[in-house]
Amino acid sequence: MRILLALTLAAAPAWAQTAADSVAPEAASGLAPEAGAPVASENWMVAAANPLASEAGARVLREGGSAADAMVAVQAVLGLVEPQSSGLGGGAFLVWYDAASGEVTTLDGRETAPLSVKPTLFQIDGEPMGFWDAVVGGLSVGTPGTPALMEEAHRRWGRANWGSLFDDAIGHAEQGFTVSPRLAALVADGRERLSVAPATADYFLPDGIPILEGSTLRNPAYADTLRALAAEGADAFYSGEIAEGIVATVRGAATPGHLSLEDLATYDVIERPAVCAPYRGAEVCGMGPPSSGGLTVGQILGLIEPFDIAGLGPDSPEAWRLIGDASRLAFADRGRYMADSDFVPMPSRGLLDQAYLSDRATLLAGDTALEEVAPGTPPWDHAMLWADDESLELPSTSHISIVDADGNALSMTTTIENGFGSRLFTPGGFLLNNELTDFSFRTHSDGVPIANRVEPGKRPRSSMAPTIVMQDEAPVLVVGSPGGSRIIGYVAKTIVAHMDWGMDVQQAVELPHLVNRFGTYDLEEGTAAEDLAEALGAMGFETSIRGLTSGLHAIALGPDGLTGGADPRREGVAIGE
Repeated sequence: MRILLALTLAAAPAWAQTAADSVAPEAASGLAPEAGAPVASENWMVAAANPLASEAGARVLREGGSAADAMVAVQAVLGLVEPQSSGLGGGAFLVWYDAASGEVTTLDGRETAPLSVKPTLFQIDGEPMGFWDAVVGGLSVGTPGTPALMEEAHRRWGRANWGSLFDDAIGHAEQGFTVSPRLAALVADGRERLSVAPATADYFLPDGIPILEGSTLRNPAYADTLRALAAEGADAFYSGEIAEGIVATVRGAATPGHLSLEDLATYDVIERPAVCAPYRGAEVCGMGPPSSGGLTVGQILGLIEPFDIAGLGPDSPEAWRLIGDASRLAFADRGRYMADSDFVPMPSRGLLDQAYLSDRATLLAGDTALEEVAPGTPPWDHAMLWADDESLELPSTSHISIVDADGNALSMTTTIENGFGSRLFTPGGFLLNNELTDFSFRTHSDGVPIANRVEPGKRPRSSMAPTIVMQDEAPVLVVGSPGGSRIIGYVAKTIVAHMDWGMDVQQAVELPHLVNRFGTYDLEEGTAAEDLAEALGAMGFETSIRGLTSGLHAIALGPDGLTGGADPRREGVAIGE
């Protein structure tokens, strides 16, 4: 059978090591682009952020493995070839559709705050410390969850031999892989902070020189770590030599952190019910707390559902007014209420209550931008007053979408938070996260507690939004993206483009971004989104033209099979057969 690949525009054959050709779409005058064609497949599909990772997943699927098996292989390779975005030292959220039972569930592999931290972790004399002072070093490192999530997904839904799933990554780590344009550029841009830790500098800046695009990079330490995981499972990571190396790295940093062997030994993946919100006769199912992704995407879609978004079309400033102000309303609720629901009471059902959203949607009537946006008062099971959050979430992360031959679907967003995380490189050949900086540095505002403050064992709020859209009790779209708090806008836009504007998955992924979280409307530079700046400004929006680097990977499921799309803003590839 033919293997079909969709290379993004950024991918270069010299390093991608794939036989497919890149398709460059013609420039379009409107927002609906003449995008590259989506990948078509009859049996299975994998879409991930690097060709080598997608190829590893494709091998597993071709040999009869499940979507969960393929995810393990993909993540193992991503941690090597895209170390700035995700890896063993980070965390992830996974949404799973089980074809046999018809159920959608989620696994929470988010990092946890060490047991010895205090709410004032990121404060000096009662005031928040500088953001980058908190990020770089051991203070920002939470207990990694990705290895435990990989094992738990395989235990539940895997059928391939666990050890074989690491073969591709081990081979690339030992023999070397070709440094991609994106990795080389990010290392060069971030060289100052990468030089802070000696082990990190030795790997990314050998002899003080940033690794170069097209050069070969080897990581034998990572290969040894993967061999240990293959032979002993996740226990090899959370105890013994690898765990000791992690703790020593964190506690020996110039800014030492709190992570301990006890934190690693007691880490657990948590199964949580999916958050599902109705939209256009479908159910949009995603990750609930401690992620804000599922709730906030669901709120945006619920707020715009009363309006004729389909009739307005993607070139309409009015459509984007509605989407932008709906996003602002949803983000106001996000900032007030959303955090780790194991630690703070949250009105999760109330935030998606249809009567509540219908009432909030009346604020969108009119033809100008909202002058002010404030959190609403969703129905509560029990009440508690919270202050608005002040945490900062920067874009990095990676996303994996997979559908296997049995119809199981997986959407997983995986991260070490900021690019290169804490900048701490362990003896095991991987970077550690800076996930704790996703907490609010302040504990209170005017005496009122902030829900997303630091607490021992707590999971920081996230914007990751792995999503599976269900219709007639079957998946019709698997989607997700990196991008910090803009992830929510990227995912919502892609769902609207596919469901309302009839775009195929590649067109929906490539559609220019317009994102409004807190009042300023970000318009993707170098795209047709810039053409809407004047009209949106006349409506009362402040606009900012800037780079918006998503990494969307989407798979649509229909009566004729599967179609996959990969984001041209990164180096992703979709493979189907």
